[in-house]
Amino acid sequence: MFSRRLNRCLILFANKIEFYNPGHLPEDITINDLLSGDYKSNPRNKLIADVCKDMHLIEKYGSGIGRIRRYFKEEGLPDPDFRNISNGFQVTVFDEAINKVNDVVENLTSEKSKEKSKEKILREINLNPNISTNELAEKTGLSVSGIEKNIKELKQKGLIRRIGSPKGG
Repeated sequence: MFSRRLNRCLILFANKIEFYNPGHLPEDITINDLLSGDYKSNPRNKLIADVCKDMHLIEKYGSGIGRIRRYFKEEGLPDPDFRNISNGFQVTVFDEAINKVNDVVENLTSEKSKEKSKEKILREINLNPNISTNELAEKTGLSVSGIEKNIKELKQKGLIRRIGSPKGG
C-alpha cells in the first residue's frame, strides 16, 4: 500500500490520512468521553494554552474534537477514527474525506488558474491594446478558444470592451 510520511505526526496513505500526536489522553478522559462531549478539558501546559487562546488560535479548551466531528457531519462525511495507540493519540481520516478535500483543492486550484489566465490577458492587452487573439494565445500559452472564452468573461464583468472595428479594434 502506498504511504508517504510527511513528518513524524502525519502519514498519507492512498485511502486514509493518519495524524499522530505523542502523548495519550489524560487518564480520566476516554475516547467515548471525547465522542460524547462528556468531559472537562484540562490543558497539560496551561501557559501555552492561554497564549494560544489569547491569540485566538483556539476558541476554548477542549473544543477541537467536537468541531472536527461537526465539520465532517456538515459535509456528510463519516467520523474520523480516534484512538490511543502506542505512546500517543491518533486520528484517522478515510477515503470519503480525502476525496472531498481533493475536490475542494482541485476547485480552488482551477479557479486560481482561471484568474491568473485573465490577469495575463489583461496585462498583455494593457501593453498592446491592438493585440490579436492569436498573439494573446502565443504570449499567454492559452489556446485561441481559451482566449476567446476569457475575453467574453472579461467583457461580461465590464473589465474590457471592444472599441473600433472587428479587425482593427
